[in-house]
Amino acid sequence: MSATPDLFPGFSERRFPLRDAEIYARIGGSGRPLLLLHGYPQTHACWHKLTPTLARHFTCVIPDLRGYGASRGPAPAAGHLAHSKRAMANDFVAVMAGKAVAGESVG
Repeated sequence: MSATPDLFPGFSERRFPLRDAEIYARIGGSGRPLLLLHGYPQTHACWHKLTPTLARHFTCVIPDLRGYGASRGPAPAAGHLAHSKRAMANDFVAVMAGKAVAGESVG
């Protein structure tokens, strides 16, 4: 048993394998989808106080950005393109569509 409290009771945990990253997310609530992104240097846990209220009206999708928290990203490279805002935006388009690399549903 973990000594860490469950900050998101009733939320499921999902992993989205993408071409060069794996995105971890918590998903819970009901209603229209709402994507909640954290800032630097935080993780999805920064949303734990707001999600009980938001989850009453929305299906909250709360991921860790690539390379943060429980998500994995590619190794840093020259030009930093693999960690650009564009790359991260593409991650979340795929997550919100529920798609993995091959365009297949991941759950």
